[in-house]
Amino acid sequence: MESAEPKPATDQRSEPAGQSLSAPPGRRRRWRTLLLGKPKSPLEPGVFHKTSLMAFLALHAYTRGAGTYTGIEAVSNGLQVMREPRVETGKRTMLYMAVSLATAASGILLCYLLIHATPVEGKTMNTVLVERFAGSFSWAGLPLGHWFTIATLASEAAILGIAAQTGFIDGPRVMANMASDSWLPHSFAHLSERLTMQRGVLLISSAAVLTLLYTWGATSTLVLMYSINVFLTFSLSQASMVRYWFQNRRKHPNWSRHSLIHLIGLILCFSILVVSAVEKFREGGWITLTITTAVIGLCFVIQRHYQQVYQRLRRLDEILLEAPLPAPSPTAPARDPMAPTAAFFVNGYNGLGMHSVLNVIHLFGGHFKNFIFIGVGVIDSSRFKGAEELEHLRRQTEEGLQQYVTFMKQQGYYAEYWYALGIDPVDELERLATEVAKRFPRTVFFAGKLIFKRPSLVEKILHNQTAFTIQRRLQFAGLQMMVLPVRVQ
Repeated sequence: MESAEPKPATDQRSEPAGQSLSAPPGRRRRWRTLLLGKPKSPLEPGVFHKTSLMAFLALHAYTRGAGTYTGIEAVSNGLQVMREPRVETGKRTMLYMAVSLATAASGILLCYLLIHATPVEGKTMNTVLVERFAGSFSWAGLPLGHWFTIATLASEAAILGIAAQTGFIDGPRVMANMASDSWLPHSFAHLSERLTMQRGVLLISSAAVLTLLYTWGATSTLVLMYSINVFLTFSLSQASMVRYWFQNRRKHPNWSRHSLIHLIGLILCFSILVVSAVEKFREGGWITLTITTAVIGLCFVIQRHYQQVYQRLRRLDEILLEAPLPAPSPTAPARDPMAPTAAFFVNGYNGLGMHSVLNVIHLFGGHFKNFIFIGVGVIDSSRFKGAEELEHLRRQTEEGLQQYVTFMKQQGYYAEYWYALGIDPVDELERLATEVAKRFPRTVFFAGKLIFKRPSLVEKILHNQTAFTIQRRLQFAGLQMMVLPVRVQ
């Protein structure tokens, strides 16, 4: 029997809470003890350390569950195909999506707490939840609970399979927006072409297959690679929205409220990106960052090539757009729909379009009496900022076409222009050409195409076949069209 040693008595009234007897008095020590807490043992952390640990765990859990944001991203990428008015429809769809995702996520978490679901090796948390809820249920000797578990997991797999299709649906549309801004080959901008969608789907599928082969189907690595790229794009999008509202703060009195919302989103998304990249850098994060950096570099190379070609064409603009006009200008004839008509597909008032017009006059002399100029204002991602952008696009398209009309009337020809706004230029040009052919039955269509003296493989890929695509469509419809070469030195 151990003898009980007497313990020194302590005065509880003179001992402040959370402060030891050996601590010297002083305001500095008391504040430090209250903020950090004094450990009861060398292994027990203080209040500050506990708070830091809980914050890290919360951020870690948030990075694992924030993939639900991709549902809202899919709505943004598919805005072009929504019903008019697209902006209001997109806002309403995002509201429904946010409410449904929040309800589903909070409901699952509540079920975890009510059922007391805990992690089990080799099983997902949803499997544990369903098994504990109805796994042991049977009726007349039939394992109904087991069947219910299988049906639930099959339903989840079907939902994930459907969600995976958003990449094949929205991927080509995102690439079309990038192609319109010269970040990808221009041929990707033609969504109406089957080969364009097919190339986009094949490109995404090939990347998915290579990713599966590299990871051997390890879901932890796949989710990591997915989350890094997703939240990289989210961070860029939120930063762009903060920049947009700040630049347009004079137009919108409530800009600060919108900026605050996107700033909070930027902080959350960027924090997830940093945590995922740093925490799992050696487990697959490095290959994700390497591939992403390589793709970004390739996009810069593509855009640089297009800029170099545009710089070469500026010489053509300087020569042809400053050509002297006849003085005095002859009187333009009246409109004669039955007269021979030359219709040109043009993209703004530039040297490329003028080169085609002057070539036709040089080759055919005075055969054509009417000149029609057809143009399309392409509605890309930058045009969805509001009605002002669409109006600016319409005005810009009309002004460029009007310059062609003015030039031809000063040459003594009848001229007019046709235009449309759309997300796919090939579709709209074909529709306008059909309407022009109905009004002017004796129409021959013309389009210019850049040719290089020694074309490389890169130039063959990057410079699209828009002229040949339209020519194939119109000739199949029984309309005549010629493609005129434009040499690039």
